[in-house]
Parts: sequence; C-alpha cells; structure tokens
Amino acid sequence: MNLAHIHLLLNHIPVVGCGFGILLLILGAARNSADLLKASLLLSIVVAMAAIPTYFTGEPAEEVVEHLPYVSEPMIEQHEDAAKVAFAVTEAYGVVALASLLFLWRASAIPRWLITTALALSLISGGLMARTAGLGGKIHHQEIREEASLGEASRGPRFLREIPSSTGNENDD
Repeated sequence: MNLAHIHLLLNHIPVVGCGFGILLLILGAARNSADLLKASLLLSIVVAMAAIPTYFTGEPAEEVVEHLPYVSEPMIEQHEDAAKVAFAVTEAYGVVALASLLFLWRASAIPRWLITTALALSLISGGLMARTAGLGGKIHHQEIREEASLGEASRGPRFLREIPSSTGNENDD
C-alpha cells in the first residue's frame, strides 16, 4: 500500500461524511433537536479532522500517479487547486462546528444565527468537497471527463491514436 492508495481510501470520509453532516444539521434544525444538532456538529468535526490526512496525502499521491498512462497532469492541477479551497473551508467549518458544539453544551439552545452560519458553511464545504472529488476522479478515469461525451475516450488513448499507421497512408484515421 502506498500513499496514493491511502489518499484514495481516505478521500471518501470527508466527502460522504460532509453529506451526512448536512442532512443531520438540516434535520436537527427542522426538528429543533439538540441531539441531532450535536450529532451533526460532532460529525462535522470528524470530517474536518479526516480532511487533514486526506489533504496531506494528496501531494505524495500525485508523485505516485503523475507518470502513469491515462493520468492527466492538468486534471491533477485542477484537483489540487480545488482541494486547497475545499480544505480551508472544511477546516473553518470544523472550527465553527466545534465552537457551536461547545456553545450548545453551555447553553440550552444554539442561536439561530449560529445554526444558519453552520448550515451555510456546511453546504459550501460539501459543494467544494464534491467538486474536488469529481475532479480527483477525472485524473485517472477518462470516461468521466467532458471529452468522453464527445466520443474522445471511445477512440482509445491519445498516445495509441498517434501511432503512425503501418501502411504509410496518413489518411487511415
């Protein structure tokens, strides 16, 4: 097992966890349930903590895969740029979730403005995580890239299409 494998294993935790955290937060706010709000905030802290090793295994994972066939260097760069923003927002949301959780344990209820802030940050974080994950998938999976819908991927890898034909006729394509 190498760091690319570890990165691929870890990256599902923040993405899926963020989705569940959003659902719990919405449900907790709708039902005015302190228990569901606590569970959502706790899950959001776990997501923020899981994002740390996920983010920091990204660069070593790049070193492992960047020279493999079908791997797109521009896709790696897009994924890396998106990951920086998603990581920063997720960590900020983790801090807000921790503060909210501490506030909830000291007070009888969380103020609406704090729930609204937590919900907004969770939705932004979730969207950024989903975008980052989608870009990460495109690094190696050419079938989900935009050009695949145009038939580019169905013609095989570019390096195989650029091999000169054995007939010497350049119009064989």
